[in-house]
Amino acid sequence: MKKRWFALCMCIVMLAGILTSCGTNTGKIKFGAAGLGGTYRVFGDTFANLVTSKNKKYKMEVKTTAGSAANLRLLSDGYIQMAVAQTDLTNDAYERTCIFENEKQHGGYSAVAALYTEACQIVVKADSSINTVEDLQDKRVSVGEEESGTEQNAKQILAAYGLNDSLVDEVNLDYSNAAEELREGKIDAFFCTAGAQTTVIGELAKKCDIRLLSIDEKSAEKLKGTYKFYTDCTIPKETYNGQTEDVKTVGVKAVLLASDKLSADTVKDITKILFENKQELQYALPVDISLDEKSAVEGITIPFHKGAVAYYEECGMDAAELTTEKESN
Repeated sequence: MKKRWFALCMCIVMLAGILTSCGTNTGKIKFGAAGLGGTYRVFGDTFANLVTSKNKKYKMEVKTTAGSAANLRLLSDGYIQMAVAQTDLTNDAYERTCIFENEKQHGGYSAVAALYTEACQIVVKADSSINTVEDLQDKRVSVGEEESGTEQNAKQILAAYGLNDSLVDEVNLDYSNAAEELREGKIDAFFCTAGAQTTVIGELAKKCDIRLLSIDEKSAEKLKGTYKFYTDCTIPKETYNGQTEDVKTVGVKAVLLASDKLSADTVKDITKILFENKQELQYALPVDISLDEKSAVEGITIPFHKGAVAYYEECGMDAAELTTEKESN
């Protein structure tokens, strides 16, 4: 009798192992956002509430991170199961280039959908003598948190103007601390790559007068020619308090990612929630999310999660439309 019970228990354990290997379905999903004050955090909090309320099988928990690069590493390490990241860093991690050049192969996650454009914003005080990016020479400038998407964008933009870290006093601050130090006069400017309107910049504009620097056409073309993920981006006037003119800059797409350990059914459910509740997301977000199935698969250079593919195909999209640029090359 004892042998039979032992054999039965072993069968149950083995079956549980097999089911687990087919995809994680614990119901608890850790979502990597970023620090307070950025659009990732607003999206993460809103999306997590939607997923948790719309499907009782899942409980999504938002984790504070340092942003895109951290999210990609945390996904690879299995600490989080979903996240948002910039498309340029997502591609760099996949190819092991730029800040990921000397790291082990990143992977274990796939794309779900492109979400919105993140504007590369450069903030100064309104009464500052800094009027152009060139004027940042010899100034103390926050380029974002270390190894963040903002830092990479900031360095690339500065380089397009012939400025490197020996010509600019670069410091690494998160958005909230950067805004506070700009207000207190401890730094002269800060970079922020996020959907506009960005909460932390909006709050700063209520406390003190600010301006955003434009990126001139020549430098924008140089950036777009060198890095394929940059696109033209305009921050409309009155986006922030006291902003009287449109600001021309460049931007990159934000992409929603999911761990490959999440089952296809789970990711399909979550992808469906994303699109069926896009209006609620739009109401909560300060940025135009413009979610539709066709635009959500454009510009993605890593494979799509099987669950996302199942959703898109159910919507009538051809599998060929979901072929990434890498797969088609």
